[in-house]
Amino acid sequence: MNNTTEEEHFYDSSQYESGSSSGSSLQTWISWFCSLTGHEFYLEIPEDFIEDEFNLTGLSSSVPFYTQALEMILDMESGELFDDEGEEEEEEEEDIKVENEENDFWSEKDKTPRRLKTQDQSIIEHHAFMLYGLIHQRYLLTREGLKLMAERYANAHFGVCPRYYCELSPVLPIGSLDEPDMGNVHLFCPRCLDIYKPPTVAHQSIDGAHFGTTYAHLLLLNYPELRPSPTSAIYEARIFGFKVSPLSKSGPCNQWLRMRPPKDTM
Repeated sequence: MNNTTEEEHFYDSSQYESGSSSGSSLQTWISWFCSLTGHEFYLEIPEDFIEDEFNLTGLSSSVPFYTQALEMILDMESGELFDDEGEEEEEEEEDIKVENEENDFWSEKDKTPRRLKTQDQSIIEHHAFMLYGLIHQRYLLTREGLKLMAERYANAHFGVCPRYYCELSPVLPIGSLDEPDMGNVHLFCPRCLDIYKPPTVAHQSIDGAHFGTTYAHLLLLNYPELRPSPTSAIYEARIFGFKVSPLSKSGPCNQWLRMRPPKDTM
């Protein structure tokens, strides 16, 4: 799966800069990221959680340009986006400049510091998206993260199940894998225990690893009152009122997948 298309579609640096420079209050990178079209599923992670190194254990080896991406997420000064190699080369250029001035020698050089250029900035943004998503997966497992997702689930913030017999039961966004770039997000219905493709195109390109495979089931264990009662209604194919035989090639071959044991045996 390639998330570059998603970020090229959503990212507009002028939108972020104008939003940050206008008004008395500055818009943080996290608020801007969550306000993008198609990012309605994401929670705004508190900066305190991100600044705790324990919560980021292991991510530095999984995300390229980890330091620069983390600084971008936390809205740190642009001067801190220098890499070590860039700092050394800039110091060397400064020494050469001083030496040349002392010898009354002028050579025309590019005086632009070794900062992240515009084309390099887009690379950092790509990895900032990835890093925030992996941190988001971990934040959802916290008490505060589960509470916020439970409130959204109760309000059907993520939509409802498209299956008719689920009677508009709310759904939860989940991933089929915990590793990035391995699959897109899906919507899990706790009533029929099935997953569905998001109906909105903007949501279909979200990396499933940003939500992971664990939090949805942990949420239902911690909030049993939100767990819907299982549905026993199963669609039966009929022709002129007669049931279609399951032995037929066009018959209902997978009905058994939705069968549930009687309540008295559970």
